[in-house]
This record gives sequence, C-alpha cells and structure tokens, in this order.
Amino acid sequence: MNAGHDPHAAHAHHDMSDPRLAATMEADMRRRFWIALALGIPAVLYTPMAGHMLGVRLPTPFGVRSDWITLLFATPVALWCSSVFHIGAWRSIRSGVLNMSVLVSLGILVSYVFSLGLTFFAPGQETFYEAAVMLAVFLLFGHWMEMRARRGSSDAVRALLDLAPQQAVVERGGQLVTVAVDDVVVGDVLVLRPGDKVAVDGVVLDGATAIDESMITGESLPVAKATGDAVIAGTIGQSGSLRYRATKVGGETALAQIVAMVERAQSSKAPAQRLADRAAHYLVLLAVGSGVATFAVWYFVAREPLLLALTFAVSAIVIACPDALGLATPTAVMVATDMGAKRGVLFKEAVSLELAARIQAVIIDKTGTLTEGRPRVTDVVALDGTSEDELLRLEAAAEVRSGHPLAKAILDEAERRGLAVPTDVEAFASIAGLGVRAMVGGRDVLVGTQRLLEQNGVPLAGLREAADRLLAEGKTLMLVAVDGQPAGVVAAADPIRPTAQAAVHGLQALGIDVVMMTGDNRHTAEAVARHVGITRVLAEVLPADKAGEVERLQAEGTFVAMVGDGVNDAPALAQADLGIAIGAGTDVAVEAGDIVLMHSDPADILMAIRLSKATVRKMRQNLFWAAIYNVVAIPIAAGLLYRPLGILLRPEFGALAMSASSITVVSNALLLRRARL
Repeated sequence: MNAGHDPHAAHAHHDMSDPRLAATMEADMRRRFWIALALGIPAVLYTPMAGHMLGVRLPTPFGVRSDWITLLFATPVALWCSSVFHIGAWRSIRSGVLNMSVLVSLGILVSYVFSLGLTFFAPGQETFYEAAVMLAVFLLFGHWMEMRARRGSSDAVRALLDLAPQQAVVERGGQLVTVAVDDVVVGDVLVLRPGDKVAVDGVVLDGATAIDESMITGESLPVAKATGDAVIAGTIGQSGSLRYRATKVGGETALAQIVAMVERAQSSKAPAQRLADRAAHYLVLLAVGSGVATFAVWYFVAREPLLLALTFAVSAIVIACPDALGLATPTAVMVATDMGAKRGVLFKEAVSLELAARIQAVIIDKTGTLTEGRPRVTDVVALDGTSEDELLRLEAAAEVRSGHPLAKAILDEAERRGLAVPTDVEAFASIAGLGVRAMVGGRDVLVGTQRLLEQNGVPLAGLREAADRLLAEGKTLMLVAVDGQPAGVVAAADPIRPTAQAAVHGLQALGIDVVMMTGDNRHTAEAVARHVGITRVLAEVLPADKAGEVERLQAEGTFVAMVGDGVNDAPALAQADLGIAIGAGTDVAVEAGDIVLMHSDPADILMAIRLSKATVRKMRQNLFWAAIYNVVAIPIAAGLLYRPLGILLRPEFGALAMSASSITVVSNALLLRRARL
C-alpha cells in the first residue's frame, strides 16, 4: 500500500523504468520532504495550537503578527512542496477520477486558502496553516519512501542482457577474427576457448569441453559438450575448447527469450488492490459534501454569521481530509520493511509486503534454495584391499588438475580428513563428460562414470550394489578404478540447507501448499523432496518451461509465490504473483524478485510471510481507526454539539485532533515490532 494516494500521479508522463530518471524523481521527493519539514516546524510553533499546548507564545520579531510569520513558512509547503499532490489531483479530475490525490490536495488547499483569507480580511482570527503543513509533511514522507522502493524495477532485464558477451571469435576466410556479437549471423562458425562465454546459441561441430550452465539451468555441475550437442549463449566454457555453428542470434537466443519472458511477466502483473484508494472517491464526495452542507445549514438555516459558518465548513473539510487514513498503511509498511531489513528480508515494494499475506502456494527451486548449491562428498565406499583414505588420496591426486566442482568436493574432503595428496601425478587427461585419468605414483587411476570404466574394460560387479544404493538416495557417483580393477565409489550430493525442513513444515502449518521445482533429474529431486517433507515435485523442468509451470498453478485459482536463485528462475519469479529471490543467487534473480532473502535461508520465506500477515492486520486496524475518527470527528467539526452543549471545534483544535488521530495510527503501527516472527 502507499500513502493513500497515487504515488506517481504527478509524474505520470515519466518512464520509471529509466534508472537515472527514477533516481532524479526520488531525489526531488526527498528534497520536498526535508524542505517541508524544515519550514513546517516553525509554522506549527507559531500557531495558537502550539501556544495552547506549550503554555507560551513564541516571540515575534519586530511585532509582526504570528499569522504573517506562519503564512511565510506555510506558503512554500502548501504550494511548492505539495505541488505533486495538486498536479496529480488536477490530472485525476481531468480524467474523471476522484482519488486520494484529490482529497489530499483539497485538504491542503482549503486549510491554506481559508487561513490566507483570515490573515488578510479577518486579522486576529485564529488560522490553521498548521493543518496544511502537517498533512503535507506526513504524506510527502510516505511518497518519498514508496518511490525509493520502486526504483530500479527494470534492473532484472538489464542484468539479464549484461550476461551476454560483447564479442565473439569467428572463423572468417580461414582465420579467427574477433567481432561484435551483433555481427554474428546464423551459420557462422565460432570458437569457444576455456573461460570464454558462448556468444550465441549453436551446435557443436567438433571438440569437447565442459560448460558451466548454472546461470541458465541453476544446476551447479558443468555439462559435458561434444559433437552434436547444443550450446547456449551466456554460458561459460571451462576445460577444453570446441567449434560450434551459430543457430540462433540476437533476439532468438535462449537468453534473449528469457529476457522477453521477464518483460512479459512483469508487464502482466496486476497491482494489489488498495482499500484506501477504493474509498477515495467516496471520501472526496464526503469531504466536499460535509463542507457545503455545514456552511448551508449554519448560514442559511441557523442564520449564523458568515465567518462562523465558514469556520464550521472548513473545519469539516479539514477533519474529513484523511491524514490518519493516509498514514494508516505507509506507517505499518515502514515499520515492517525496517523489521524485515534488519533480519535480511528485503521487500522491494510496499505492495510486495501486502501480497505476501495472500500466498496460497509456494514453488521452491531446489538447487541453491533448498540446497546449498555446492556438492560435497557424502559417502566413500572402498572395496576390499583399499581403505577409504587410500581411495580418497588416489582420487584427489587424479582430480587435482581438474576444475570440475566434483573434483573440488573430493579435494575438500581429502583436506578435511587431513590426507596427504600425492604430487607425483603424470599423464593427466580430462575426458569430457566422463571423468579423468592419471598416473599416480606409477598406478593407473580412473575416476568417473560407469561408462568410462566400461570403456576401459574395468569389471563393475563389485561396485553395483553400493552404486545402486547411492543412486537411489539421489547422489552423484564417481567410480574409481586402480590398475584396471575396481577400487571403490565416492558419492557426492548438494547438501540440503539445515533450515529447509523446518521452513517447509512451517509453511505447510500455515496452510500453504509447497511445491519443489528443478531442472535436475527426478530421482535426485524426489530424494531431496522426501527429506524436507515436500510431496509435490516438478522435476526435469527446462528453463523456458518454469514460468509455464507457475502459470499452470495460477490457472487453478491459486495465489502463487516462486522462490529461486538463478537466471533460469527469473521468468518464473516474474510470472508468479510474488517472486522471492535468494540473495546469494544471481543478480538477475534478485532483481526479478519482489522480495529478496539476503541470508539465503529458506526459513526467511516463512518469516517474510508471517511479517506480511502481521502487517496486513495492522493496516486493517489502522484503516478502521482512521475511518472511525472521520465518522466521529466530522459531525463535531460541523458543529453538531455547538447548540446543545456549546462545543465549538475551532480550527486549531481540529488540526490537533487530526494530529492525534495520526499519532494513534503511528503508535499502533509501532506495536508491530512486538510481532513474533
């Protein structure tokens, strides 16, 4: 929710997707607020209301009337600082819409203009410039806070585009030429060297390498590529090199298609419904109607003096102006976003905080979200005649020159066990997609897949039982053979985050359906799902299909949140009713998400939802009290108790009552800090 009005009504002609323009607009709003606050303090201190409260009147220089001093300070606030509301109100009226901008502008201008008339034509009468000033200061602050939250909404798309390399190595006329990626055409033959990014989508002609596709697939293990395999723009070559033919360039590449999906999903996402805005039309009519009716009754029916009738009328309009209503939601939002930020949960927009309370289903990406995204050795099974430590020493020595994540897991495990890794390694060879081979201390060591051992005539009978058991647990296997004989098997897995299971159970306790989605194989996916307590699994989902899976769940009438950390998750994050990005993931996922979990802790999903629910409760309470205030205060301001009890709600006390209602709302919002998350 916003501050009870259209936060960009005065800037409707600007493109908020331009980050420089968005920064300029935020700076302008910040400047308006601080100027309004600096001028508003003396404007309030020189009013009769402050005198009644403090029991002392501030001295005026050179005997100038206090209302002239107040006028001096209040004028820039009411006219320039508040011009965003006035322009927004004018545009709304021209379009035939009565929104909160109209009501805010009306409250500020009526109180200011009426006080101005009293200053010039009724010297000595008490004015209430402070009503205009306080209303402007409170709402400018809420406006500024929301603009800060809305900045950079297009960064997801720009971050995606930044993944693509700017140059490519192409074969032209029998020579290798470096050209701009934009100059590559379908059919060109390109060369990928270790460490280079794939320039465009293509198919491998010759050569072999392992490519890190984690920025597209979200999976941590590199994928072996050989003749006939497809390569994707933006992915990174590791060991080895290859030649590939361009099949898709420009806007046709997979990366460009992901960008298009993010843009499409973002543009189709509907804003949250805002109770204050829905009521604005009626509040405008109520405020104006109250003022006109009050003046008519007192002047034409009761035959009271013109000044008294005008005082009642303006008091009714000012009281009807929703200072408390305008603060009802932004104060709760400010407290909640501060609480979240201190706990590592960032709500990118106020509406995200409101929407989280409506979540009915959460789709959680596996790798990097439920798991840590870094494989570790979990099991070492050595056959008779070889110890676990000896098996690890030989495997670590063979893998020491490999850059594969599984090799790193082996080396890390050897270091953890304090093993001395042999350094007399010769004839090292990396076999793309299969494993490695090396001579370690004169012994022939093979490490890799079942296919690698079979190709080298290694009998696998002794390894099958352990391998089948570990595969059933969803683990990745590295089979080891020494001198042509099976020596053992080492299993690795991506560890499940310690808080994942508790987070899933907590979400289910709130009645939220939890779904796991991954590009990994179903065997591994279901093993992780069983461990954390998830029963619905979407496995082997391609990057381009993830947003579609979200859409299918939405088609069931479910309010869906997506939790992910990779580039492949960005379209799904944007398609979901609410995107929750793991902060340790890619910048793209963080920018595409509506909520960012900076600690990369699944338990923070639960905390974010609980905070949202507590905040929405406070919003509703504040809206209720603000509405009750209007229902009670407007009749009193209109003079309902003047004849029977002689009670006249003078302008300064009307402004004080308005401030009291605001204080009530703010205090109630501060109680949100006691919420148990």
